[in-house]
Amino acid sequence: MALDVSGMVPLLQVYDMPASIHFYCHLLGFQLVTTSPLLAPNRFHWALLRLSGAELMLNSAYEFDHERPIPPDPARTAAHDDTALFFACPDVDAAFAELSSLGLTVRPPQITGYGMKQIYLHDPDGYNLCFQWPAQR
Repeated sequence: MALDVSGMVPLLQVYDMPASIHFYCHLLGFQLVTTSPLLAPNRFHWALLRLSGAELMLNSAYEFDHERPIPPDPARTAAHDDTALFFACPDVDAAFAELSSLGLTVRPPQITGYGMKQIYLHDPDGYNLCFQWPAQR
C-alpha cells in the first residue's frame, strides 16, 4: 500500500530570519502564512511561506540573536549549495527578467539534456533555488 500524502513542505534552517523573509516575501513574492509566536514586532523563529502551490518553512538556526556568530559559521553552511529547491515555473524567461531586475544574481536560462529550461539562484543562506519548466522543442 502506498502512503496517502497530499504535499511536501521543506524546512530550511536560516541564519538571519528577517533577511530570509525579505528575500522570499519581498523579492520572490511568497506570502507569510503563519509564524511562531512573535518575539518582538516582525521577529519570530519559524515561518510558513506560500507562493501559488509551493510552500516552504524557515526556522532560525540560532534561538537567540546573541548566539548567532558574526560572520556566519562556514562549517554550518558549507553544504547548503547541495540543497536545491525546484519550482515549477511556466515562464522561465520572465522569471529570469524579473529576478535580474531586482538585482539578484541569476544564471541565464539554460536547457538541460533532459529537456528542462532552468534558471538558478541562491538564497541568503546559500541554498540553491531552481525555477524550471519543460523546454519547447
